[in-house]
Amino acid sequence: MTPNIVPPIAHATVYSLGAAEVFTLFFIMLGPIKVIGPFFVATRGMGSGAARSLALRVAMISAVSIVLGAWLGVALMTKWRISVPVMQIAAGVVFLLAALAALSMQYRAPQPAASEPAGAMHLAFPVTVTPYGIAAVILLCASSHDAARMILVMGLALAVIVLDLLAMLGASWFMRHVGAVPLQILGVVLGVLQVALAITILISGLQKIEPPHGSAGAPAAQTVPIPSR
Repeated sequence: MTPNIVPPIAHATVYSLGAAEVFTLFFIMLGPIKVIGPFFVATRGMGSGAARSLALRVAMISAVSIVLGAWLGVALMTKWRISVPVMQIAAGVVFLLAALAALSMQYRAPQPAASEPAGAMHLAFPVTVTPYGIAAVILLCASSHDAARMILVMGLALAVIVLDLLAMLGASWFMRHVGAVPLQILGVVLGVLQVALAITILISGLQKIEPPHGSAGAPAAQTVPIPSR
């Protein structure tokens, strides 16, 4: 029997993000800006053919991981009865921690380069496919009312992976002609915005949590009659 791809936990969710907003969210969480530097370092001294092959493997691993991660995440959310607001809070927490960690790295001394270049799996996880990016894909798929919305979400996520592939293919040219300074400046700006976005996601999730039935307000005080003597 074919399972229903639209999760039943999405019945009470109202779409608050259009296609442009979803694409922007994925661009920040899964986008190409953060992959240029690591891919350039990983392919330094590598031939153009080998670098192109590595970029294709990273993009393929990332695309398959996003599709499988979204399917598995939505299935587990339904099985474990995790509500969309709770998942939103979890995604906000992970995003906030990652954004704070990225900002704190700006004040640390540069680490020595690794003796071995990063492989396709290391570039895919967690450089391209970030934990909070997967959480965002799961959250938006779980809140989809129909298959068309879910296909739109997955299509936008995969479109960002295509941008990642183009960024990896052009990483060598970018670092030679533009340099790392614009990426560092943009990284700081995006880091601050990511912290603000994570807090916004957390607050929105907290506001959507409904109190248990019968606990919407404090119980009214009961008057105990005093028997007359």
